[in-house]
Amino acid sequence: MTRPSAALCHISDLSDPGSAGFAVETGGERVMVVVVRRGDEVFAYVNSCPHLGVPLDFRPGQVLDIERRHILCATHGALFRMDDGLCLAGPCSGKSLRSFDITRMDGWILPRSA
Repeated sequence: MTRPSAALCHISDLSDPGSAGFAVETGGERVMVVVVRRGDEVFAYVNSCPHLGVPLDFRPGQVLDIERRHILCATHGALFRMDDGLCLAGPCSGKSLRSFDITRMDGWILPRSA
């Protein structure tokens, strides 16, 4: 199947586990999003830490900790679960990343609004 015009990426473009970053136009505004993969599961979050509102990534789209088990805020080391964005450790403990609605079509990852 050809790449849908609104596709962020194909699941095979992501390491397992892995992450990538994207700029998405939604509702007339540009939103920075990170997509994380673990096996066949894919999750997306707005690239903003709930503690300070700073981007999570230390390099564009790279948000996983060294063991690639959690999402890591590069600014202050907060750790978030991949599957629901809940902060497990750090200054925003108990808060969550803001999820970004995605859908999958033939392996392509698309914003749900697309």
